[in-house]
Amino acid sequence: MTHSRAVALMVLVTLMWSIAGVVTRHLEAARSFEVTFWRSAFTAVALAVALGAMRGKALWRGLLRSGWPQWLSGLCWAVMYTAFMIAITLTNVANVLVTLAVAPLVTAVFARVVLRHRLHRRTWVAIGVAGVGIAWMFGREMSLGSGALAGMGVALAVPIAGAVNWTLLQHVSHGSGDPDENADAPDMLPAVMVGAVLSALVTWPLALPLQASTHDLSLLALLGVVQLAIPCLLAVRLSRVLPGPEIALLALLEVIFGVAWAWLGAGEVPAPSALVGGTLVLGALIANEALALRERRAGAAGCPGAAT
Repeated sequence: MTHSRAVALMVLVTLMWSIAGVVTRHLEAARSFEVTFWRSAFTAVALAVALGAMRGKALWRGLLRSGWPQWLSGLCWAVMYTAFMIAITLTNVANVLVTLAVAPLVTAVFARVVLRHRLHRRTWVAIGVAGVGIAWMFGREMSLGSGALAGMGVALAVPIAGAVNWTLLQHVSHGSGDPDENADAPDMLPAVMVGAVLSALVTWPLALPLQASTHDLSLLALLGVVQLAIPCLLAVRLSRVLPGPEIALLALLEVIFGVAWAWLGAGEVPAPSALVGGTLVLGALIANEALALRERRAGAAGCPGAAT
């Protein structure tokens, strides 16, 4: 897979991730832990079917023999699934999304400290500009009531778990730099299913008594399959091509898409500050990717073998 195709697929991933807020706002009876339980349960079922078709019986044998990286990644996915949905039921979508905006910086620090990755200056600048844009977007909108603070505190677990996960996936995929050794890297796709199962098991007792209507279940099934199962599998695959900090930076598009969905689907009209901040975020992403593309083309031109 080429880098450009990986970037395009990552944009599609963020588009699918971004529908959670607006869909949740249309639920009738399901609340808090029940929302998380049903979404995670539907995700687990969808992933069991998809991975079962892809891997066959080897999926379950592999899970029994899997090492700590797969289980740690599964735990990270579980934290991300659970914390995001709980946070979004405690405060508004904007407050949750602005909290997630620290993900690129946290991921970059983890990659630098744990993997000793040296990041391009352009990536640090893009992260900084995008962070300013996010802060500008919602800085005047964020309420500071106890509910908002609790929701933002819970949401903070998402970028932290995400940073651990992307760093782990990078280490597993090509941490050693030896292609022969990395060819034997463990299959990390089942970790996405493990995370969904853990999330469902943890939230199930807290979700009782279940009150979701048929309408709610259809929406939560949509979230489980389209908003989680498919994009998360894609994200794991893309971690073989894209560096963790770049994945986290591209994931900021979820903020832009999330605001757009809330505007179109829930009547939440963004303030002028949101439009200015969104421009900064998109500008940072486009500039970073354009500079990266130019560097790759220059490298290929200077060294013909690099293009193969």
